[in-house]
Amino acid sequence: MTDDGFREFVAARGLALSRMAYLVTGDHGLAEDLVQEALVKVAARWRKLTKKGDPEPYVRKVMINQLRTWRRPRRLTFVPTADLPESLPSTDESEQAELKVALARALSVLAPKQRIVLYLRFYEDLSERAVAAELGCSVGTVKRHTHDALKRLRQVAPQLLEAEVRS
Repeated sequence: MTDDGFREFVAARGLALSRMAYLVTGDHGLAEDLVQEALVKVAARWRKLTKKGDPEPYVRKVMINQLRTWRRPRRLTFVPTADLPESLPSTDESEQAELKVALARALSVLAPKQRIVLYLRFYEDLSERAVAAELGCSVGTVKRHTHDALKRLRQVAPQLLEAEVRS
């Protein structure tokens, strides 16, 4: 089998796909598995995909579908708590690290579909209509998942809003 640009695609977009997988799973190991399984499926159809244009939306769709079919129990790598640990006087780097941890904790309490919608809407900057097409649902469903996810994030991690106001 010739790769016809598959290796170049993986080299160029592999990091972005891994980032997406991590953001929607919240776990590095699961993210690696998700990307690997998706790329194995895509490799078999690579020639057809490249004839139709940009293969990346299809790869993302395969990843989302794969995530839906996994029957693994949801594993939290940390437990959200109302009490934050004592911290040292913060510098910009430590503040940023705290915000990243807070965001990861907040995202971990969202349903997988909510994380996927937030990723596609705000990280990939897709329109509601494009997200709906990618997920195979209505625009109203995308709006509802976005609304519910943002509401939950505001409840779980209000410090993220405070950081946005300070910026």
